[in-house]
Amino acid sequence: MLPRKAPVRPAIHTPAPAARPAPVAAPANAAAAPAATQPAPLRPRPAAAPAAPAATHGEALNHRRTIHTRLFEQIDPLKAATMPHDKLQGQIDALIRQICDEHRLQLSSQEEDLISQQMLDEMVGIGPIQPLLHDDSINDILVNGARQVFVERNGRLELTPITFIDEEHVFNTAQRIAARVGRRIDEANPMVDARLPDGSRVNVVTHPLALDGTTISIRKFMRRDLSLESLAERGAMSVEMAQLLRRAMEARLNVIVSGGTGAGKTTLLNALSQKISPVERIVTIEDAAELQLQQIHVVRLETRPESAEGTGLVNQRDLLRNALRMRPDRIILGEVRGGECFDMLQAMNTGHDGSLCTVHANTPRDALARLENMVMMANMQLPLGAIRRQIASAVDLIVQIERMRDGARRLVSIIEVCGMEEEIIQTQELFAFRTRGSDAAGNLIGEHLGSGLRPHFYADKAHLFDQGGA
Repeated sequence: MLPRKAPVRPAIHTPAPAARPAPVAAPANAAAAPAATQPAPLRPRPAAAPAAPAATHGEALNHRRTIHTRLFEQIDPLKAATMPHDKLQGQIDALIRQICDEHRLQLSSQEEDLISQQMLDEMVGIGPIQPLLHDDSINDILVNGARQVFVERNGRLELTPITFIDEEHVFNTAQRIAARVGRRIDEANPMVDARLPDGSRVNVVTHPLALDGTTISIRKFMRRDLSLESLAERGAMSVEMAQLLRRAMEARLNVIVSGGTGAGKTTLLNALSQKISPVERIVTIEDAAELQLQQIHVVRLETRPESAEGTGLVNQRDLLRNALRMRPDRIILGEVRGGECFDMLQAMNTGHDGSLCTVHANTPRDALARLENMVMMANMQLPLGAIRRQIASAVDLIVQIERMRDGARRLVSIIEVCGMEEEIIQTQELFAFRTRGSDAAGNLIGEHLGSGLRPHFYADKAHLFDQGGA
């Protein structure tokens, strides 16, 4: 009965109209008491108060919407962002109690605390999904409109109980994310890429392109400092593979990390970069800065999209050409996807050996084909044979990483580029992951196996890593 009576003001409070000013005159103290333990002293409702926490989902959503709207009317988000959190939290708590009394909202102390935390996340974070950013087991956060928030944990998607109030709430959250990096999202600019303060990558698509509501996709910035050795301990590679990759970095080999979306390419790139000498000058180029290099001499460059007026675009190729004038010892390109591939190969061939980059491809052979296609995108008018010779002389290793069907990320192949034979790039596979089956839980059973072939660079560049030991 309570949900039907709630909208009718006279039916909510049993006292006579003359008694109404009393609750309004002392809202702060009354609302501060725990509603779950002593409901009666709050307001004279003998039997109805215990049922208030059992409000319907629609009522709870309306309460949340009312408090959300009134709070943003009374607290300037720009000032809130610079206010100490404890002071802001106290101000939010007081306003929630005031709003509850003004609008006759029956909330328990637990509900008030929950809404208070949600409002704090709205003011200084990114709303309802802020707690997900602090969960280190989550890799991706995927918002599909107001009612669906998925996360990817351990390689598998899960639907969370988190929701937004409505589509306007999702859109406002997206606008705040974009505004923090000097960009905007609206019907004229319905797509935007941004980066959160912690380094997480964000992609937003809104109306009219997103038909079912604004979508927000967040690739979290992983704080874990994973090394090749720790990846081997987690089963992503064998100890022998980790040793090979360490030697490859010490021998200044040019390495391409290949894999699909979400396969762990950036994580592997970070692990490889740990084996670079601290005395070398490294220049990194990324669309969204994710690399966590530990060396002291690192120059980080990030692309810039064009403005709303269509000006100011700085792409990876522009940055790569400029990086060659910055006296780098090594260049790390977060992801090669276009004409910058030609400039990267040129750099690898002209004194910047030991450079790294990633590419989207399903196999090492596909990665070579993609490199060929991307060089053609540079409009250099080179014959295919010349492009292949350029690739064969520039690239030393291709490391294939894959997110497999059980959700685990593993290195599935390491191949060495051995040169050209006629018009074909010659390679040899040094390691591969072989699957034998799966267990009852669906986890793959397999092992990393060596081919028994000795890498060519072991003989060619042994003097560069012999001092470091095997």
